[in-house]
Amino acid sequence: MDNKHIIIILALVGGLFVYRKRSSNKRPPLPPGPPADPLIGHLRVMPTDNHELVFLEWSKLYGDVMHLKVLSHNIIVLNSVEAATDLLEKRSALYSDRPNMTVYVEIGWDPILVFLPYGSRFRKHRQLLHSHFGQRAISKFQPIQLQNALILAQGLMDNTKDYQHVLGRYTTAIVMRVAYGHHIFSDDDEFVQIAHDSGYTLNNAGPPGGTAVDLFPILMNFPSWFPGTHYASFAREWRWAVKKLCNRPYEYVKQRMAEGTAEPSFLLEQLEATSGKKLTDDEVEDIKGCAGVIFVAGGETTWSSLETFFLAVLRHPEVQKKGQEEIDRVIGPDRLPTFEDYDSLPYVECVAQEILRYCSPITADMAHEHSGVPHRSTEDDIYKGMFIPKGSIIFANIMGMSMDESVYAEPTRFNPDRYLPKSHGGNGEPHLDAAFGFGRRICPGRHLAVASIWIAVATIFATVDINRVKDVDGNEITPELEFETGITSRPKRFQCKTSPRSEKASSLVAVECAMLSG
Repeated sequence: MDNKHIIIILALVGGLFVYRKRSSNKRPPLPPGPPADPLIGHLRVMPTDNHELVFLEWSKLYGDVMHLKVLSHNIIVLNSVEAATDLLEKRSALYSDRPNMTVYVEIGWDPILVFLPYGSRFRKHRQLLHSHFGQRAISKFQPIQLQNALILAQGLMDNTKDYQHVLGRYTTAIVMRVAYGHHIFSDDDEFVQIAHDSGYTLNNAGPPGGTAVDLFPILMNFPSWFPGTHYASFAREWRWAVKKLCNRPYEYVKQRMAEGTAEPSFLLEQLEATSGKKLTDDEVEDIKGCAGVIFVAGGETTWSSLETFFLAVLRHPEVQKKGQEEIDRVIGPDRLPTFEDYDSLPYVECVAQEILRYCSPITADMAHEHSGVPHRSTEDDIYKGMFIPKGSIIFANIMGMSMDESVYAEPTRFNPDRYLPKSHGGNGEPHLDAAFGFGRRICPGRHLAVASIWIAVATIFATVDINRVKDVDGNEITPELEFETGITSRPKRFQCKTSPRSEKASSLVAVECAMLSG
């Protein structure tokens, strides 16, 4: 190559460098954020716990769209409903992907819609689930929810101190019946333990996409004693639990089909629709994954929401009193509430909505489709004069939205009246629709979950008293407002006791439950 050609190549390279430099200078600035260190960015200041609360505080300084950088990873935090709606819904084509989630893939959650990257397989799962769990479609599940609400009331009357177990059985029974047609009647049912074990992995595998293993997947190959490999070891140790959740119910339904005893369920519908066709391994995994997400979408979040309800009632006894007064006025003492009473029980609906706002079961989108799972941008974008780079990890901070003082008066207070019209003594504040996510990643089981919460709250108000326990000196113990955060956010374990509201309520529940078992 002669000097002339070398000069031409150098000129082209130099011109390209100048062009890129000028283009970079013309690019809008990144969103504001805390001061960063050279090379490592915000690694030193990134919160390791209660990140949603830290993000909320930072948003007061830097606004509702913040930029953080950890090593080479750009992170965009959305702290307002407006920003999350503008990006995750109105521009959902750019913001519906998932970042690398090595830990959850290793555990075995990758066939589940929540964790699928955006693409044809995601769209297939989403279409199946939305057609089955749309707002109108879920009415067919109301008998299942009503029956299990009665069993829930009986459990709280009989097992007066272990509220957590009774609530968990309620939510598990509904999703297992809906997904697999399986009835749960006893505490030692194998599917209760399967749900518990798989749920444990969701809440103990670290922030999806945010562990050292996700940032440096090579750590999966290092020994367990090596720094940063904790979640890699956890994933390998607990993979069996998710595998069992996907496989055992599938085998159960297939066996019942062969015997001619399979009951209606989501999985049965999918298997009947493919009857006579030889399914590929991927098609079988798709069916298992779609059924498995029903547990993720409807079980864990509902369970944590009802625990939040108990915590709120113990801290605000006036909520229970007002709810019981509405039930007594509308329903009376001679029957129990049903879904037909929905429009007549506005305060019960307000309580259900305040549960979702007070401590959203999904702490950050980081938070959604289901809880704690971030989005990823697939193209460069500009929002309100701010540059959002392609490949950014997008966290929608649901906690920040629920505590927005410009929307909710005294946001740290559990106040169901806030949703009532001003003409009825309320504030006319909006429901936190963000509690179940945004855009194409919105939770497919949200309508089922909300209905399960509503009928549980209505039934508990009608039948059970939730009371504080007393210490050795006879003083009532008010539980602290403390939460554990994983994929879902749930209260740290607290003590309470439950008892029948009256002999009449106890008799009504006993008669209804006897009819179910008969």
